[in-house]
Amino acid sequence: MFDYTVTTEHSTEETITRLKEELQKISFGVLWEFDLAGKLDEKGLDFEGEYHILEVCNPKEAHRVLSAERRAGYFLPCKLAVFTEKGQTKIGMPRPTALIALVEDEQLKQVAKEVEDQLLHVIDASK
Repeated sequence: MFDYTVTTEHSTEETITRLKEELQKISFGVLWEFDLAGKLDEKGLDFEGEYHILEVCNPKEAHRVLSAERRAGYFLPCKLAVFTEKGQTKIGMPRPTALIALVEDEQLKQVAKEVEDQLLHVIDASK
């Protein structure tokens, strides 16, 4: 699967707070938080539920990736989504290993695996 998605009992706001706390523990920061549903509504497009995208980054890991392959930056920063679907709050992300596989570089696959493991822990600890 290209993604990892889980359901949580928390609201989107509480889930985002929990994610930020867990990310900070592993030296990841939130570079940008985007309320996609709010933007669609602002543009007159009806969207059911909430949808937030967090762009997250660990500078050390980003440096490792970009130093090996500049085009791998197309996948940076990592994205975490928090959204509602059928009345449930979900947390998800595209798997870094699935994205980096497109580059076909074994060294980068290892870095992606390490980052993915860290982000899986963050998501699981936040649900």
